[in-house]
Amino acid sequence: MDSVNLGSLVQSYSIFNQASRSKSSPLPRSFPLNPLKNLSSSTPQVRCFTSVPSISSVLTKEDTVKEEEKEPQTPSFDFKSYMVHKANSVNQAMDSAVSLRDPVKIHEAMRYSLLAGGKRVRPVLCLAACDLVGGQEFMAMPAACAVEMIHTMSLIHDDLPCMDNDDLRRGKPTNHKVFGEDIAVLAGDALLAFSFEHIAVATVGVTPGRIVRAVGELAKSIGAEGLVAGQVVDITSEGLTDVGLDHLEFIHVHKTAALLEAAVVLGAILGGGCDEDVEKLRKFARNIGLLFQVVDDILDVTMSSKELGKTAGKDLVADKVTYPKLMGIEKSRDFAEKLKNDALEMLQGFDPEKSAPLIALANYIAYRQN
Repeated sequence: MDSVNLGSLVQSYSIFNQASRSKSSPLPRSFPLNPLKNLSSSTPQVRCFTSVPSISSVLTKEDTVKEEEKEPQTPSFDFKSYMVHKANSVNQAMDSAVSLRDPVKIHEAMRYSLLAGGKRVRPVLCLAACDLVGGQEFMAMPAACAVEMIHTMSLIHDDLPCMDNDDLRRGKPTNHKVFGEDIAVLAGDALLAFSFEHIAVATVGVTPGRIVRAVGELAKSIGAEGLVAGQVVDITSEGLTDVGLDHLEFIHVHKTAALLEAAVVLGAILGGGCDEDVEKLRKFARNIGLLFQVVDDILDVTMSSKELGKTAGKDLVADKVTYPKLMGIEKSRDFAEKLKNDALEMLQGFDPEKSAPLIALANYIAYRQN
């Protein structure tokens, strides 16, 4: 198995208890995603962890501990080790699920992009959300793999000449450069179809009602009211001069945040979370999903292609509307910080130890360098 390159990850995080809570402000939404909400579950054991009174916060290199803090410090959370361990588990599960078999060509193309590396943020979010609500990793692993299959499909299709026309992805030639445009399209289609099959047939230890609910969530997140909607508006917005922040938010809430949101919500559903916890985690994920794209926009104009592992500056060349273009770099960074803080607010009330991975992931997304 290829190891995941986590050289850019924060080396480790220390966790400390916050003495107070800040009041959260809801994510402004002019164009709601309208995800499935308040669906009933047939699971007899519903776990809800809203009674714990405090939240842990993760320190990054941007944060410092004030000397006057009197709270006892808990053992450190090693984020890098956590990510490596979870990413390797996901890679092994995907390697097994999408094995090399007939027709060989299509499976080679599927595996080429699916197993090409990457930080596996989405599947790890899914597994962490499952654990947070009291589930076990095996319950959410098929869904975690499915989310990554769909993410990979979107990258293969994004890179095509008819879309972004990219030659580089994760430091390697894009799928169509290796296998041709026809096979690349079919490889993406095959990954999309198999993702739903994998959830349906490989998920164990979860009631049928919750599996169906998870499938519905995932389908809605990538269809004409989710990822596809964001892609279409993004494409039709190129070259426009009157695009505002609401318009830009619609693109990214759908194009990027929807699948991140689905990853977290699927983990919470399959892990047995109660409706209240599922919705809190939905809001957490929506914030970090938009945060992911804001940071992506910033990196596209501040980092090199070598540093990013993909073509830098392509948004500028394509005359796409981005947060730095509308707000400037500094205000974009301020907005990213607000989104991060709003996301962390949604984790208040959960078990601090179990919420540590999600807190660390939010910080990583905010401060990543590629």
